[in-house]
Amino acid sequence: MRTRHSIPRYSTTSIPLDELRANVGTSGISMDERIVLNVGGVRHETYQATLKKIPATRLSRLTPSLANFDPLLNEYFFDRHPAVFSMILNYYRTGKLHYPTDVCGPLFEEELHYWGLDASDTEPCCWMQLLHAKDTQETLAVLDRMDADHEDDPQLREQDIMKKFGWEEDYFQGKRTRWMRIKPKVWSLFEEPYSSQTAKLIAGISVLFIFISIVSFCLKTHQSFRLPVLTGQNITMPGGIIQPSIERVSTEPLPIFGQIEMLCNIWFTFELIIRFICCPSKIRFFKSPLNMIDLVATLSFYADAMMVRVVEDEPKDVVEFLSMIRIFRLFKLTQHHQGLQILIHTFRASAKELILLVFFLILGIVIFAALVYYAEKMEANPNNQFQSIPLGLWWAICTMTTVGYGDMTPHTSFGRLVGSLCAVMGVLTIALPVPVIVSNFAMFYSHNQARDKLPKRRRRVLPVEQIRLQARRHAAVLEPSGSQGGAGGGAIRRRNMPILLEQLNAFLIFSLTWCLQFAVC
Repeated sequence: MRTRHSIPRYSTTSIPLDELRANVGTSGISMDERIVLNVGGVRHETYQATLKKIPATRLSRLTPSLANFDPLLNEYFFDRHPAVFSMILNYYRTGKLHYPTDVCGPLFEEELHYWGLDASDTEPCCWMQLLHAKDTQETLAVLDRMDADHEDDPQLREQDIMKKFGWEEDYFQGKRTRWMRIKPKVWSLFEEPYSSQTAKLIAGISVLFIFISIVSFCLKTHQSFRLPVLTGQNITMPGGIIQPSIERVSTEPLPIFGQIEMLCNIWFTFELIIRFICCPSKIRFFKSPLNMIDLVATLSFYADAMMVRVVEDEPKDVVEFLSMIRIFRLFKLTQHHQGLQILIHTFRASAKELILLVFFLILGIVIFAALVYYAEKMEANPNNQFQSIPLGLWWAICTMTTVGYGDMTPHTSFGRLVGSLCAVMGVLTIALPVPVIVSNFAMFYSHNQARDKLPKRRRRVLPVEQIRLQARRHAAVLEPSGSQGGAGGGAIRRRNMPILLEQLNAFLIFSLTWCLQFAVC
C-alpha cells in the first residue's frame, strides 16, 4: 500500500501541521518564525515579532485557529486591498505610516480601520494629502445637502421625506392619510425648485416677482418717475394785493409703482403662508435666515401701508428704512441658483481666513493711524489734516484697502513715509488670504460640475454578508430535497447520472490500458 505524501507548503519553515498546532496550544508561536500573509493575491512574508510591534491590532493577534488561515499553504488570506497593505506592513517594519498616492483617501481610511490602525498615525509628509481627502469628503457632504434629488430609489426618497416630517412610524405601519401625501408635495413645490417641472415653474414665477419688486424699488427713486408735491399759499404784496404762490415741497413716486408693489407682495404673502403651513418644522422655519428676511420684508410693506393711512404726518425716515429691507429679498435667489449657494458655502468654509483678514486689517489701521498722527506733528505743517487719531483711522482704512479718496493726505516727509508703508502693507494683507478663498470656491465649483456630469443611476454592489446569506438559504433549500425520496431523490439521481457515467468510463479506460501494458510485458 502506497503512503500518501504530504503536500509541500510555500514557506521556508517545514514544520508539520500537527506539530505546529501542538506548539501553538502549549507555548505559542515563536517570535522568530516567519508568517506568510496573502492579501488580495499578493503574498508577503514577515516575522511574528514584526507584527507584535503594534499591539491591539488585527495582525498582532494572528493564530492558526483563525478562519482565514490555510493549513495546506500555511498562510493567512485576507481579501483586502493589496496596495494599501504594503504601506501597512511597512508601518509595522519601520514604525512610519505613509499615504499611498495611487489610493483614494476614504479607501485608505477604511483599510486602516479594518487592520485596527488610526489615520492620525500618518507621517507629517503625507498628512496634507490625507487632509485634502477629508476636505473633499466634507465638500461632497455639503453638495449632497444642496442636491434635493440625490436619491434615485423612489422608496428610499419617500422614506427620507416621511422621516423629515416626523411620520416615519405611520409610514411603516401603513397609516398614511391624504394630508400626509399632499403636504410633502406642496412643500417640495415651493421649497425645492429642482424637484419637478412644476417646482421649476413656481420658482421662475417667484424669481420674476423678486426682480419686478427690486426694479420697481430702484426706479421709483429716479426723478423721471416722480411727481412733485406742491403747496399753495397766498402772499400779501405791497399795496395790499394778495397773490397766490405755489411751492414745490417734495416729490412722490408715480401711482403705478404702488400698484406693482402691492401685486408683488400679494404673491410673496401667498408663498410665505403656503410654505409656513406645509413646512416640516415650524421652529426650523423661523430659524432660517431667508425665511426671516422674507417675513420682515413682507411685514414692512403692510406696516408702511398702515402708517400712510392711519398716521397723518408719518415719519418718512422710518417708512423709507422699512422699505429698504425689501431689497434683501435678493438673498432668496440663493434657493434657485446653485452658483450663489456655492458662493455662500465658500464664505463659510473660508470663515477663518476672513476673520484673520479682518483682524490684520484692524491691527494695521490702528497702528498706521497713530503713526501718521504723530508723524504729521513732528514737522511744521500748517495744512495738517490729521487733528486726531480717529480721523487718521478713516485715512488708514481708505489707504489699506487701496481705495484712496484723497480727501486726507500727509504733507510731511515722515507722514508720506508712513503712508507708503500703509499702502504696501494693505496690499499684502488683503492679497495673502485671497488664494485660500479662491481655492475653496474652485473646489466647490469643480466638485459641483463633476456631480452634474455623473450618471444619476449607478450599479449597486451587494455586501458580502448578503451574498453569504443568500448562499446559505439556497443550500438550505436544496438539502431537504436531497434527503427525500420519490420525485426529489429521483431528480438528484438524474442530475448525478452523467457524473457516474464519466467516472465509469474513466475506470474502464484505465483498466484496459493496464491490461494492455501487462500483456506487452
